[in-house]
Amino acid sequence: MRIAIVEDNESVAKGIRYRLEDRGHATDLIEDGETADTFLRSDANDLIVLDINLPRLDGLSVLRNLRARGDARPVLLLTAQADVEARVTGLDAGADDYLTKPFDMDELEARIRALLRRKGRDIETGLTFGTLQFDTQSRSVVADGEVMELPRRELSVIEALIRAQGRVVAKADLIEHVYGTGADVEESAIEVHVSRLRKRVRAHDLDIRVQRGLGYRLEQAG
Repeated sequence: MRIAIVEDNESVAKGIRYRLEDRGHATDLIEDGETADTFLRSDANDLIVLDINLPRLDGLSVLRNLRARGDARPVLLLTAQADVEARVTGLDAGADDYLTKPFDMDELEARIRALLRRKGRDIETGLTFGTLQFDTQSRSVVADGEVMELPRRELSVIEALIRAQGRVVAKADLIEHVYGTGADVEESAIEVHVSRLRKRVRAHDLDIRVQRGLGYRLEQAG
């Protein structure tokens, strides 16, 4: 899954990001409400972790704008306010769940899993290309009936390529998908991941072809 984290507290934001990426999720980190409001109009995230107290535009306004556009993605609201009135306000604004700071990362993960299960009908959970099957919830790839043991970043690369269904995926898009929006990562990092994946998928009658100057695409071998 790809998860947007909208949080201006650097330590909290990085803590959430590291935990989710360690579990194999791709993340985008946004630090203020105004930027988030614009970003969430055209992003590809499956779920949003949203702090209420944000600079430039508060989280409740971001949430209300999201729902006003008809965007039904799950939103987990974060706040330092523990009173019932604050929770009710957040839920009435369109939040799917509510977590009070400080919180345990295990609870955050559990709430995210619950939201993804609850919204499972609206979220594509199974992706297939040739002999590969990618489960977006368990973050696993099955090839010819056997689970492929892949590092989390290679999992993210193969997910992007399977989603593209044979279309070319630009290196810049792969970097963004694997490392997050605005990540300062050299293209060579993606080249290493692709090289390793190419060797693995060739055993399953697939290939990752380089489209020079454009990017990569997954296709049937032959």
